Formats: sequence, C-alpha cells, structure tokens
Amino acid sequence: MSKFEKEVNRRRTFAIISHPDAGKTTLTEKLLLFGGAIQMAGAVKARKSSRHATSDWMAIEKERGISVTTSVMKFNYRDYEINLLDTPGHQDFSEDTYRVLTAVDSALMVIDSAKGVEAQTEKLMAVCRMRNTPIITFINKLDREGLSPLDLMHDIEDKLQIECAPLSWPIGSGKGFKGVYNIYKKELNLFTPGQEKRGQDIVTITDINDPKLDELLGRQADELREDIELLKGAASPFEYDHYMKGNQTPVFFGSAINNFGVKELLDAFVEMAPCPMPRAAVTSEAQPERQTGLTGMVGTTGTREVSPYEDAFSGFAFKIQANMDPSHRDRIAFVRICSGKFTRGMRVIHHRTGKEIALANATIFMAQDRVHVEEAYPGDIIGIHNHGTIKIGDTFTEKEPLKFTGIPNFAPEHFKRVLLKNPLKVKQLQKGLEQLTEEGAVQVFRPCTSNDYILGAIGALQSDVTMARLKDEYGVDAVYEATGVARARWISSGDKKKLNEFEKDNMSRLAYDSEGNLAFLAPSEWQLNYVIEQWPDINFHKTQEHN
Repeated sequence: MSKFEKEVNRRRTFAIISHPDAGKTTLTEKLLLFGGAIQMAGAVKARKSSRHATSDWMAIEKERGISVTTSVMKFNYRDYEINLLDTPGHQDFSEDTYRVLTAVDSALMVIDSAKGVEAQTEKLMAVCRMRNTPIITFINKLDREGLSPLDLMHDIEDKLQIECAPLSWPIGSGKGFKGVYNIYKKELNLFTPGQEKRGQDIVTITDINDPKLDELLGRQADELREDIELLKGAASPFEYDHYMKGNQTPVFFGSAINNFGVKELLDAFVEMAPCPMPRAAVTSEAQPERQTGLTGMVGTTGTREVSPYEDAFSGFAFKIQANMDPSHRDRIAFVRICSGKFTRGMRVIHHRTGKEIALANATIFMAQDRVHVEEAYPGDIIGIHNHGTIKIGDTFTEKEPLKFTGIPNFAPEHFKRVLLKNPLKVKQLQKGLEQLTEEGAVQVFRPCTSNDYILGAIGALQSDVTMARLKDEYGVDAVYEATGVARARWISSGDKKKLNEFEKDNMSRLAYDSEGNLAFLAPSEWQLNYVIEQWPDINFHKTQEHN
C-alpha cells in the first residue's frame, strides 16, 4: 500500500449532530481532550465565565450559549487523523447543518438520556437519510435520572426508523451511575469523573465474571451481568454493512461531562467509521441545469464517481465564513478534499469562473485557531482565503472539469425588509449582504418592482443572527420590518411562452435571488398553493442547486 493510500485510510471526517442541549458541545470538547488537541475542556455550562467552549467563537454564540455556526476541528487519535465538524445545534440552522453533512463521511448523533429523541434530531436524521450517511449514536447525560437504556433504544428505533445495536452498556444511572461496560471490546474501564482533565483509568476488567467486579460494584455487578445476558437475545447484533448503509446505528452510553463512555466511543468510532468515500460529480459534458432549480442534470453521460484514491486533486467549498478574525475582515472558504493530495502553492482550476488560482495560504482549523498547512489528503478540510470569488458549491480540480453535486439552497420561511436608518450606509449594507449570502447565512431577494432588500432565513434565530452581524461586523444600523411574504419558491418552465405569461401576470410577486434566479414570493401557504394550481406548466422548487 502506498503512503498516499495509507493517509486516505487513516482519515475520519464526521459531523456531530443533535437536538439543542443534548450535550453536543460538551462531547466535542471531550473528544478533543482525549485526542490531546486541548488541555482543558471549556466550562460549557458557565457561559458567563471567560472560558467558552472551544468550538463556539462568534459573539452571539458566547452570549446565548448555543452553537449557530459550524466549527471544523482537526486532531489525531491513535494512528487516525480526525476531522470533526461541530454543527449548529439550534433548529433554525438546519440549512448550514445540511451543507456540512454533504462534506462528511459519517455522523455522530447525540441523544439526551432524559428526553430521548427530540424534534430536531428527527429533522437531522431525515437529512442523513437522504445521503444514507452512516450514524453512530451516543446517549448522553447518564449521570442524571432519565429513561431506561432499553426505552431509549426503542424510542430511537420507533421515531428514527433505524435499528439500534448497543456496543456499550451503562452501569446504573443518575446518582448510581458508575460507568459503562464496553460490549465492543468486552471490557470495563472505570474512570475518575472529572470535568477539567482526562479521566485516569482506575481498573480495566476484561472478564465480566471477575470477582473484582463484585468488589467494585456490589449488587450492580450482578445487574450488569443480567443486562448483558438479556441483550444477547433481545438486541440486534452489530452488522457493519447495515451500519454503512445507514440502516443500523451502533449505540454507546455515557456522560460526556464526567468523561464516562467517551473513550469507549472514540476507540470504536475510529475503527468503525468509514474513511473518505467516493463522491458523485458532473463532468463537463453535462453541466447542471442552471435555470430550472432542479438538482438533476442535462443528460447523464457526464456523471461519475470521484474516488478518493485518484491522483488528481479535487475538492469543493461547502461553507464560507466571514470575519472569523474581525480585525482582519477575512473570509474563509471551507473546502473538503475529495481526491488527490493538496500541496501548498499548488495551482488548481476554479471551475465556476474558469480561472486558475494558486492555493498559497491554505489553513487547517482548531476551532478559530488556524495554522498553515503544507499538505493535506482526501477527507481533510482546508481553509482558502476568499476575496469574494468563491461561493458555496464551487469545485476545484487540477485538470478535469468537474462539479460536485447535491449542495442546495433551501426555500426560506422567515422574511424581513431592510430599512436603513442612515442612507449613506448603503455600501456597507450591500457588502454585508453579499458576504453573508456567500456564506449561506441568509438569502437576499430583490423584488422586480422595487429597490427593496428582502432577507430570507430558514428560522427566526437565523434572521436575528444576520441582523446582529450586519450591525457588529459591517456597521449597518437598520430597521427590519415585516414584508407580507410567507413563502418563497424558485420557478422554471420548459415552456418559455407560459413562463413569460406567468412573469407578466405575477410581476409584483417576483424577485431575483443573489445568483440571479427568479423566485415567486407568496403572502401565504394558501396563496402559493392556489397559484401552483392555476399554473400547471410552471415548476415551483423548494430547493435550488448552487450555480
């Protein structure tokens, strides 16, 4: 096996997904701690203290104690190179989470043991299912009173329609929680609970019938043996193929805040989770159908899978983040490498513009800390400095004209009209909206019959964050008012005459998005459905593939 193949095989690129408050950020911190990437875990609960979670760096995140952007963190564990993407936990940010899920090979789902499967978990699972993403589940907060382990697994199977295969099992719960038995390795590690440092092993027991277990756990030792015996007949055995197809999820139990179960999870994860996978792309013979809003292609002869083991470099931008360092007004494009080896200074073709660019100052991430990278491999996420030329979905390759597919915009559901308090700030507004649109934080519509700026967001908090950032980062002092818009759909038609008729009849409800795509803005769901019925030759699209 070549050095290049070994580097690809040791990569693990995954996203952590969960409902808000399930403990995702705490688990992220502990994985970094066990990986030696940080020395001290952030006091996630004590948000007023000066130390915030490593993965939360935006002012509004620190203020509200939630993750609203996606952080990328790289660390090593054993002989594996791990790229961890901590997704926004808040339900309003499902769009950013979706784009992140296009850039990973697997996901780690965190469930709160007291609450079980929650609404946001169901939404995220639906997104994972679109791509058949392999998922490992971590049931967190076993140090608190919660549902029984069997009830939790039943809840996951019932609501998420995925089979559970337990690979660790809790010893007690709440105040009686002593740790977890590792079914995967058939051993028991008892840790010292501790938030600030890595837990140190007290003892490792490799035989569940060892009398030492009775000394350490008392009657809980017998309960554990009974549970493990019961699971042999009642629980589904772990099957790797089912996991890889997204039909089965290995389940681990623990308490991230006390370090219980985190090492067991990480050890199994690096062995089980897939290395970089092939990616679907469109070659130059078949470019995406730009004006239809469909994710389909014109013709099928130009589609192919790009293998991570191919020699030629390729990658795509799945996220743009402005002002990670406010003092430098910088913009970084997050690029997932899909094939070939990146080397500093290499020249690649930016296919949307057709221009050749040099990747001279690429970086890798440790939350907001960045270091220059000399080389990187498939699965790695690199940051490229972006002066307004890179957009989400853009593809970079050494030679072959490619476009990686499946990175859409979603139709927004919350709309605000921007009214500037100071008309002299119009340039700042334009610049701020352009940059926030590029990074996918908000969508901007310009009505055909006015000069208004209408902001579209997936959720109310996303809208609040946009307004806060326009003020903090771009000095835009504005009033945001209701628009009378409730729904947006991108429109297209194979019948040009019908499309012209539709445009003429509905001009007051039409607007262009930032990429020049025509959209219909409806005042209500009922009105939208009525117009759809009246115009059967017009296609109304909920998603729009990035051009």
